[in-house]
Amino acid sequence: MKFVFVTLFPEMIRSACEWSILGRAAREGLLSVECVDPRDYATDRHRSVDDTTCGGGAGMVLKPQTFLAALDRARELAPGALVAAMTPVGESLGQERVCDLAGSGRDLILLCGHYEGFDERILEEADLRLSIGDFVLTGGELPALCVMDAVARFIPGVLGKQVSAEEDSFHHSLLEYPQYTRPVAYRGKSVPELLLSGDHAKIGQWRRKESLRATCRYRPELLRSMQWQKGDGKLFLAMKEEEKRSPRGTGKTEETQVFRLHWEPAVWYNTAYALTGGPLLARG
Repeated sequence: MKFVFVTLFPEMIRSACEWSILGRAAREGLLSVECVDPRDYATDRHRSVDDTTCGGGAGMVLKPQTFLAALDRARELAPGALVAAMTPVGESLGQERVCDLAGSGRDLILLCGHYEGFDERILEEADLRLSIGDFVLTGGELPALCVMDAVARFIPGVLGKQVSAEEDSFHHSLLEYPQYTRPVAYRGKSVPELLLSGDHAKIGQWRRKESLRATCRYRPELLRSMQWQKGDGKLFLAMKEEEKRSPRGTGKTEETQVFRLHWEPAVWYNTAYALTGGPLLARG
């Protein structure tokens, strides 16, 4: 898969793509990265790419002449590619969109803005507008790199095991379960015994339950779109019983408190019940 960045700071992109998983994937030919600098298409001696805002106002706006010329070049490098403009007014990037981009079979052109933003005529050339959150950055390079990193994880061979991407947080509208490694015991806290049992069926149930617990605790709104599985109702009931048995208090507690929710059990349980439509808890 090819990623083409239209950016005023190509070295920022190239340096970020030389390291870790993305760097290895590029060296192995699993993905490629190209950069097109709009300044190369400026016609004045200052190589200017921005101008004052029509109608008045603070800040400078990126000119359509240079950016659209750079976009034309990007399309030559990646014919048929999807064009995504990074902008705070864009769609908030989620895992579903990431999966769509990864599964589209098309290369990706990423437009990186700066200053006050794009001239609207630049944005009108994009297939989609993307944002990584409700905040503003100094430029679009970091968001564009986030998009590339998220999408690249689904390219076969980029990760050691494809299942790694499929078990990540948000892939099924759930947060990921807690992970552990050696040593088994450290600073008075231990790996849950079940994870050392070798019983993969029970380990799978534990991971599903802890994903549900983490989602209830940190992102309960995700329950509206999660993919329900048979037995989830029983897992919710089991979590409620575990909360009843959990020690109270706000100080340091035993390892069993690591997954304890801050809410009163009845509160988070009823919240989850309401969000999921109620009857689902009776299934399984």
